[in-house]
Amino acid sequence: MTRSQLPAGVLPGPDRARAAAGIAARVDRIPAGRFHARLASLVGVGTFFDGFDAISLAVLLPVVVKGFGISLAQAGLIISAGYLGQFAGAIAVGLLSDRIGRRRAFLLSLSIISVLAVFCAFAWSAQSLLVFRLLQGIGLGAEVPIAGTIINEFLGRANRGRIGVVYQSLFSWGLFFAPLIALLLTSSLGPGTGWRVLLGLGALPLIVVVIGFFALPESPRWLAQQGRLAEADAVVARMEAGKDLPAPAAAPVAEDRAFSPGEVLRGRYGRRTLLLIVLWFLAFFVTYGYSSWLPTIYVSVGKLSATYSLTLTVVLGAIQVLMCYVVAWCVEHLGRKRSLAYGFGLAVAGGLFGFLNIVVLDNTTWPYLFATGIVIGVGIIFPATSLYVYTGELYPTRMRGFATSLTSSFARLASIVSPLVFGFLLGAPGGAGLVFAVLGGAALIGTLTTAFAGIETRAKSLEELSA
Repeated sequence: MTRSQLPAGVLPGPDRARAAAGIAARVDRIPAGRFHARLASLVGVGTFFDGFDAISLAVLLPVVVKGFGISLAQAGLIISAGYLGQFAGAIAVGLLSDRIGRRRAFLLSLSIISVLAVFCAFAWSAQSLLVFRLLQGIGLGAEVPIAGTIINEFLGRANRGRIGVVYQSLFSWGLFFAPLIALLLTSSLGPGTGWRVLLGLGALPLIVVVIGFFALPESPRWLAQQGRLAEADAVVARMEAGKDLPAPAAAPVAEDRAFSPGEVLRGRYGRRTLLLIVLWFLAFFVTYGYSSWLPTIYVSVGKLSATYSLTLTVVLGAIQVLMCYVVAWCVEHLGRKRSLAYGFGLAVAGGLFGFLNIVVLDNTTWPYLFATGIVIGVGIIFPATSLYVYTGELYPTRMRGFATSLTSSFARLASIVSPLVFGFLLGAPGGAGLVFAVLGGAALIGTLTTAFAGIETRAKSLEELSA
């Protein structure tokens, strides 16, 4: 195709690469401001409800079991179906985001979440609920990595880590509010109606889809990489409006290459992909392992009532949400690599503390168990909230959406595997001690992997990191 045959506004290869570098250089010098706040508010509603929907069914699972007259094994299949859908959705829609753009992929994933939430609320059987949660999982799995990619690509090098993690805390807020709203709904409407209304609330992001269709801008980095310079320039000009900014620094010119999914598995990007797959899997293997079974350990080992167990779970959730803002400070001041290593290391200490108290010292009262949960939870929140920022920094624009979605999908795989592994361990002799030993061991592998293979990305442009 000659220059005259190109679509209007689309640049040829060499010009496109230089233009993309220029757009990136302009974005990198823009401080976070009102534009970013509006963007984060719009995208963040989706991320909040992603967290909310991800755990909403699990919160009221006993009610669903009773209402449909199913076994716990059947209920487990419904939960697993949702996670399986998330695994598939993260890869499929993530791949799509590099082809059709971040904006369209984000609105598509949010639409899937919202529409299927209505279907879930009106499910007439356990089988129909399983199918609807499987399909809704496609949107749930895709939304967070795509939203994280959007936030990454709009932020400059000076504040990308801090703002990115603060934004990601909205997912944790969704996880935190789900059980509280569930308690309110079941108290006021009764369990039979309450769980349906809770799932139906997941349709509220449809409002964001409508607003976002008109107000959500496309990533200027993606537009420039596609050669759509005029559109990219218009978005960046809105970001620059009213600001006294320095001249853009020179940015590395990326290779002008077409997107190829296989590239994430080759060469240096292949090594980065392997690193991130390990970190994503281990971080959420620990996260889902302790969060799924710690309430049960409080009751079976610590001899607490179910009510007190739920109370401790809510308290731990609140501590983790607040810790997100500590993580935001750490990734910007200590760096991504050290923050990840320190977080995994703290989780190792928590696992060791729990193992020693139960197996060696025979301290099985709830204060020791709760302290163990706090140390593990505080530690693992470091990788759990910072990996989206870190992942997006390790790939060029042409593959960032797919690479982020692909590697983070292993968190969804961990969410399927982890509860099964720890459920088996709890049934073995000394089960609770084994649980904490395995949690600590997984976190130790994460610590060593980060220390020896991690790449520091703080204060560097996305283009510099992928040049």
